[in-house]
Amino acid sequence: MGIASRLKEERFLVIALVVSVTAYLLEHTVMEMGPGLALIAAAALVATIVLASIRVAHHAELLAVKVGDPYGTMILTLSALAVEVIILAIMMSGESSPTLVRDTIYSALMLDINGILGLAALLGGLKHGEQPYNDNSGKTYGVMILTAMGISMIVPEFVPRDRWHYYSAFTIVAMIALYGLFLRMQVGQHSYFFSYSYPRSERKKESRDEHGADGSAAVSIATILLGVVVIGLLAEFMSTFMTEGLRDSGAPIAVTAVVVAAISAAPEILTALRAALRNRMQATVNIAMGASLSTVILTVPVMEAIALYTGQPFIMAMTPVQTVMVTITLIAAAINLNDGETNAIEGMTHFILFATFVMLTALGL
Repeated sequence: MGIASRLKEERFLVIALVVSVTAYLLEHTVMEMGPGLALIAAAALVATIVLASIRVAHHAELLAVKVGDPYGTMILTLSALAVEVIILAIMMSGESSPTLVRDTIYSALMLDINGILGLAALLGGLKHGEQPYNDNSGKTYGVMILTAMGISMIVPEFVPRDRWHYYSAFTIVAMIALYGLFLRMQVGQHSYFFSYSYPRSERKKESRDEHGADGSAAVSIATILLGVVVIGLLAEFMSTFMTEGLRDSGAPIAVTAVVVAAISAAPEILTALRAALRNRMQATVNIAMGASLSTVILTVPVMEAIALYTGQPFIMAMTPVQTVMVTITLIAAAINLNDGETNAIEGMTHFILFATFVMLTALGL
């Protein structure tokens, strides 16, 4: 493929690079023109980051097709997680809220399980009826998410402030240990937990789709790395503009967290919905539940390490409303993902929980 064709194909990343240079040149001008223009600029940067994230996700999908499940969904979720961690780390270095990390992880959980999985199961159920998947994956993801959320975002409520660094160090070790064992299960002797054998006709269709995947692995890896760097540059300016735009606006503090979570989840939404509409619910479950688990189990140790290094702890303990919403979500997921089949009713229950999350966020709760 020629350079011109490659640039045309990667036009979203080219646009993102141009926008980042423009933001660098006009940063001070925009800041001097007031919070209104700063908020508009922040919104434009959010849209640009989403476009760049879609290209990163596309190349992650190409790699995923080449390696197959469960490695494929690992690549998809880790690429989205890299975007989220970079944005969080950049925003935490500025004038961000001490609850930003907590609220972002909470928002990501609501978006992934209730938003992505709920909408995918609803639309897929309306089109195909009951959609099968390997119930071992749902159970494993569920208990891991519950354990990780409990350790990192519920127990901290009871840890004295003068001893936070001890528990923070323990949390880092615990999350790494959990993920290490989970990773060994996912790619080792229990890898069959996260895959499902579809009928022969569907496998043939998937094979045709996979052979249509273009580009080499090296090109995809290079594009992913470039995309992550560009997203980091855009996030730097987005953080500055958003902080200025929302200053004294009265908007709920959690709005920023929802934006960060939505940015990282945007490409996953498209991938999960496509899988559900093709009656491949296993990929949807892996993406939605895997993204939730990765967000908690990998974001927490990185951000806790930053807290230990800077000496300024984040507020990780969830509010009572957040704890209730997470509890309801995980109980509903445990029930719905227990029988190896999803349907429209199960999807609707999660989607209503997502709508409740949106309403509570709008109310500042």
